[in-house]
Amino acid sequence: MDVARLEAFVTVVEIESFTRAAARLNLSQPTVTARIKSLETQLGTPLLERLPKGIRPTSAGAELLPLARNIIRLTRQAKGVARAGRHQPSGRLSVGSTECLTASRLLPLIEYVYLRYPALEIDLYRTGADDSIAGVQQGDLDCALFIDVLRDVGDLQRRVLCPEPLSVLASPRHALLAENTVTPDELRRSTWVRCDNGAHYHQRLMESLGGEWPRTFVLDSIDATKSTVANGVGLSIIPSAAVETELAEGTLAEVPWRPRTKTYTQMVWRRDSAETGAVAALIDDITRIVEEDARPGR
Repeated sequence: MDVARLEAFVTVVEIESFTRAAARLNLSQPTVTARIKSLETQLGTPLLERLPKGIRPTSAGAELLPLARNIIRLTRQAKGVARAGRHQPSGRLSVGSTECLTASRLLPLIEYVYLRYPALEIDLYRTGADDSIAGVQQGDLDCALFIDVLRDVGDLQRRVLCPEPLSVLASPRHALLAENTVTPDELRRSTWVRCDNGAHYHQRLMESLGGEWPRTFVLDSIDATKSTVANGVGLSIIPSAAVETELAEGTLAEVPWRPRTKTYTQMVWRRDSAETGAVAALIDDITRIVEEDARPGR
């Protein structure tokens, strides 16, 4: 199957325009149209339908889309390996990471990778834990990292990099901080602020407290969550590594109650991805640097 035809198809679906897709691919619009028609002829089914407000894939096109992205990705990686060899990774990788992990661990790693592998480029996307797994499974991401409980990741490969303790946080002025111990009942009666990052440890927390979530504000940013908690709105549960600065500066305080839920920094990728030099190198470097960073005393 011709990769150029697949690239035309994927680009039109993503941009929802033949004209803009042609501009991105540096081709004429008739060429893009011809490539997609040729692909439809080859497969024996329409792949796109024109609508008043744009273009969308047919049911067959929707099924082809993740496969086409995977074929394009593997082709690019194969070319990169052929050009540079396994020990000189090159090409472009798409990496997903949860927000708190990006800020606390990954940015120094990305800087290191850019210095070590001048021919390698990385697109780092903010994803939730669920989105990370789905993105890798669907071929949108080459690999992804997230902090969560250990759970099913389907047919993906997974590496558990290090434990990530959770902290229950409050404003330094919160009434619970005046107590030596905090009971589960007091936590159930409290207002909570939750960062909606797709992690399953939120539900595990409430299950360990014996109930459902009480009054809760759900935000889409960990920085907004920390700021809201610091302003006294309620409690939150956040990986400890993501709040080291706030705890040291005194803008947040840790409630004297430690969740029993076990969470870990995890990395997932498809089995075929690790066969390429770029992904294999990234997996090795991430493993080594995160494990070193997580060692006691560092």
